[in-house]
Amino acid sequence: MLKHIVVWKFKDRAEGRSRAENCALVRERLLALAGIIPEVKHMEVGIDLGSIQGNFDLALIVETDNPDTLSAYANHPEHLKVADYIKKAAEQRVAVDFTF
Repeated sequence: MLKHIVVWKFKDRAEGRSRAENCALVRERLLALAGIIPEVKHMEVGIDLGSIQGNFDLALIVETDNPDTLSAYANHPEHLKVADYIKKAAEQRVAVDFTF
């Protein structure tokens, strides 16, 4: 199994929405992908509680079988739509992929 973990820091305002609105929208759109992309075995998306200054805003954990199925997820047209929106709304992204 492979875990793909991504965290984002969002802009204060982007695409006509506040940081909080974009976090909620992106969370909803990412979670919808779990029912659309068969390569996704498990997905979690969480918005930071805001209790620690400097934390990133949103975290994604996706589990797939292997690098090929992760690539299929990453290149799926519906994922690409969400990723395009995130690129407009986020100012930083950090990711790590590992097997377990």
